[in-house]
Amino acid sequence: MTTDTETDVFEENRPVLTGVAYRMLGRIADAEDVVQEAWLRWSADAREDVREPRAFLVRIVTRLAVDRLRQLRTRREAYVGPWLPEPLVTGFGPGVPDTAEQAVLADSVSVAVLVVLESLSPLERAVFVLREAFGFPYGEIAATLDRSEAAVRQLSGRARRHVEERKPRYDVDPARRRDLTERFLAAAAGGDIEDLLVLLAADVRLVGDSGGKSKAPLRILESADKVGRFLFAVAHGPVPDQEIRFLELNGGPAALVLSGGRPDSVIQLEVLDGVVQCVYVIRNPDKLIQFIGR
Repeated sequence: MTTDTETDVFEENRPVLTGVAYRMLGRIADAEDVVQEAWLRWSADAREDVREPRAFLVRIVTRLAVDRLRQLRTRREAYVGPWLPEPLVTGFGPGVPDTAEQAVLADSVSVAVLVVLESLSPLERAVFVLREAFGFPYGEIAATLDRSEAAVRQLSGRARRHVEERKPRYDVDPARRRDLTERFLAAAAGGDIEDLLVLLAADVRLVGDSGGKSKAPLRILESADKVGRFLFAVAHGPVPDQEIRFLELNGGPAALVLSGGRPDSVIQLEVLDGVVQCVYVIRNPDKLIQFIGR
């Protein structure tokens, strides 16, 4: 029987466990499933002789997430169109102290980083998440993954180089991103496409995630002309009773587009030097369920 103390210990560590699982899997439901499975194991086997409950629980979650990620790889290979992580509502905004730790956590959950993490092996991803996002020591990570510390250091170096080489350079200032997002949406809805094109980098990219369940490009669009004309056409299409709400997702400002009171899409921009470098558009209804009723 699980005691109140054991329940309290688990709940105290739940945010870290969910954070690890989401960064490993990129989907809220999968992360919650992993954390729930960890709870079942903890409640069944919790022992007073566990000296470091946090490390013990992270070990369970990480191993479960590695197994789940290996299963998901096959499904994602069959995914229709580009895949993006499920949007995660975060709290790294103005109300939270601006610390180096918060900056690292926000960056590690950004869409750009999570997309790059998809190209790592499950073990590389686990090491990167535990080391770079949460600062776990190599020895602890080695025990978690049942690998030698030397092997973990090698995995960490390889993963870090891979991410740094492929992670785009963007402006992380939330105020500037919010301002450009508002101008971008106003320009897309306006009557002159040139007002929109001037906000786009020449080599801007648009990544649309629909999973084949709603309308979105099945390939990544590249160039200001292609992206601008697509967005202009969409903004001026028949969208009934449209409403836009701003919120913080994956550590940065984003726009939730509602149609008839129901979530239609999530739009998030990556910006640099005052122009839009990448547009992420999520329209897969499975990834928008969380916004119903917001």
